[in-house]
Amino acid sequence: MRTSRIVGFCGNSWRPAKSRVLVEAVAADLLTRHGLKTDVLDLVDAGCGIAAFTRVGLDDSARAVVEAIEQADGLVIGCPVFQGSYPGLFKHVFDLIEPDVLRNRPVLLTAVGGGLRHSLVVEHQLRPLFGFFEACTVSSAIYASSAEIMPGEPLAPMTATRLANAVEQLASLLGGRQADAA
Repeated sequence: MRTSRIVGFCGNSWRPAKSRVLVEAVAADLLTRHGLKTDVLDLVDAGCGIAAFTRVGLDDSARAVVEAIEQADGLVIGCPVFQGSYPGLFKHVFDLIEPDVLRNRPVLLTAVGGGLRHSLVVEHQLRPLFGFFEACTVSSAIYASSAEIMPGEPLAPMTATRLANAVEQLASLLGGRQADAA
């Protein structure tokens, strides 16, 4: 049985970023509890070339990020919330992906915003985005306010509990995909 390829993708245009910290926490939990390695990428890895109007115009760095998302067996999405929504370049990455490529792909959604008023971005924007692609988003999403995420510090207990539950759901979906492939 082959190992699942999991890609974490964060909509960050700088580092360090708190949404990346959250995705890295998911990746660490996937590795510790399930032996599943996650490659974490973000907009910084794609570079300025990600702003190309069409897929043909992508440079090598941007194309590598888009192709990594497309070729992943499972995704962990990290979204910073700006002005009540996901960043435009984050959405643009998914505008470059063909609609059927992510069909039935397990996806774990995370987001970090300025406060509780941003928490519905996960349900009202991220889940519908991946619903369009017919991806299988896990039922537990993880939202944290920026005050709850401190690099190098443990996650708040409620966030850590939600993360553990979401990781179990993702691992279960990935296990099902591997069984179907065998």
